[in-house]
Amino acid sequence: MDFGIGIATSHDSWKLAQRAEELGFTHAWFYDTQMITADCFVAMAAAAMKTSRIRLGTGVLVPSNRIAAVTANAFATLNAMAPGRLDFGVGTGFSARRAMGLGAMKLADMEEYIGIVYALLNGETIEANVEGKRKKIRFLNPDANLINTKDPIRLHVSAYGPKSQALTAKLNAAWMSFVADTDGALSAIRSMRRSWAEGGRAAGDLYATAWSCGCVLEAGEPADSPRAVAQAGPRAAVLLHRAADLDMEGWQNTSEVPAAVAENVRGYVEMARSYEPPDARYLMNHRGHFVFVKPEERRFINAELIRRTTFTATEQELKQRIEAMRDAGWDQFVIPITPGEERAVEDWARIRKAFA
Repeated sequence: MDFGIGIATSHDSWKLAQRAEELGFTHAWFYDTQMITADCFVAMAAAAMKTSRIRLGTGVLVPSNRIAAVTANAFATLNAMAPGRLDFGVGTGFSARRAMGLGAMKLADMEEYIGIVYALLNGETIEANVEGKRKKIRFLNPDANLINTKDPIRLHVSAYGPKSQALTAKLNAAWMSFVADTDGALSAIRSMRRSWAEGGRAAGDLYATAWSCGCVLEAGEPADSPRAVAQAGPRAAVLLHRAADLDMEGWQNTSEVPAAVAENVRGYVEMARSYEPPDARYLMNHRGHFVFVKPEERRFINAELIRRTTFTATEQELKQRIEAMRDAGWDQFVIPITPGEERAVEDWARIRKAFA
């Protein structure tokens, strides 16, 4: 089974990618959230210079962040720096778009974007929308040794619902999804396998990547210890942010709110209604999103919320959960590392070793 890390992209993300490579992790995924973290392609370039084996991927790129030609060029440039070890992770947008007051983009637009990127990487001439006009574009000097369009770049689609899963199968792409618990992970891969089969794909060709935040607890350590809150709390807070988005912006909330934490969620939503400015409360709602726990939201993040939304448990229990996922067909497990808690990569490396 492959193991990856998620990186809240920064100017020195290469250090974490380098350490993950030393510890045997196979993938490093860089966030593409321009209002929250640093630029993914700049950070991946630095990591490409400092590593030699670990795969480097966007986790996940949001097409509305940059035009397709620029994305294709960035990947082709990186491919010259780290030949054959790049991954194009892509999705319709959550953090990156909501932090600017926008909902998810349309699947059809994402599909067209992916098509343009790969057409360019394959040396084709393709029509693309440029400033409202359809224009033919292609890389003009792919043979000038400035970029690399020869080594393959694997496509990974972030897909949760049936339509996006069907698109994943249509594109014959690898698949990625966030999971909060084992039952949810098993249900998700069953759903994806149905879409994969309906798309006419062979079962053995599906490559499935599960993302889940969490903390490897020491014996007797509570799930809301300061260390656990620092490492798993930012993911737990996403449930609060989603609920506030629904309340304030009307954006779809695909995360179920368990009855055991409903009061926490209601309390946060009530507090978020006072965020300023009134016409852009999403700015404060998404401050710290997936990076740190805001001081004012800390009181809503208790042990129950962390247990319900993350893989926070003892080392032995986590190994059992991941074993069940592997046996169900998951190929990769990704654990995002919270800024300031880089020590966590050592804990998860012990779990990775059990599946080597």
